Amino acid sequence: MFPTNRGSEMAKPKLTIMSKNYGSWSLRGWLLCKIAGLDFDEELLPSDDPSNRAELLLLSPSFLVPCLTNGAVKVWDTLAIAEYLHETKPDAALLPKDAAARAHCRAISGEMHSGFANLRSALPMNLKAHYPGFKVWAGAQADINRVSEIWHECLAKYGGPFLFGKTPVLADAMYAPVVTRFLTYDVKLDPVGAGYCKTVMAFPAMREWVAAAKVEPDDVEELDVEF
Repeated sequence: MFPTNRGSEMAKPKLTIMSKNYGSWSLRGWLLCKIAGLDFDEELLPSDDPSNRAELLLLSPSFLVPCLTNGAVKVWDTLAIAEYLHETKPDAALLPKDAAARAHCRAISGEMHSGFANLRSALPMNLKAHYPGFKVWAGAQADINRVSEIWHECLAKYGGPFLFGKTPVLADAMYAPVVTRFLTYDVKLDPVGAGYCKTVMAFPAMREWVAAAKVEPDDVEELDVEF
């Protein structure tokens, strides 16, 4: 469990994030903390800092945001944040209880963490934008097809409406930015995929994030071009 300090109140854990409009990794880390029920403070870094902008553009050699700080503990990789929360808040069910389902959840979360490069580059996250009739090229379409396959398998196997059952887990946080990309770029999905997108977007924490993104003042021109 998270440490407590008798006799004095410790500072809340702090999650450092970047743009809510463009920051797909920040969204994942933030959702993980929300799903885990963590009471945390939020620090939003300015997108005009060169190192921060490099991370948003996926040009940084390493990604240090989101970063969860809790006392002496500092965790900056999204999957590491998830595992830390799972260890310190085991009752939050950030991972499925069943061992086989838990392994499956980790596998598809790891696949999102390290893969889908064509999808990331061709359809950058931009919650303020909408591009009806956007042309998706073959490389990104292959990634879209794989994501759809993952969603179909999980929803059929675990019953939905989230990927591993009735409540969101690690995998849902990992795929949430993809949901926003599909909506931004008008990606055509079958009823199963479209239904899952509606489930994710209706999740209260997701609605909170999107509302904040819509009023965010900073724009990153490289991610806000007219396609």
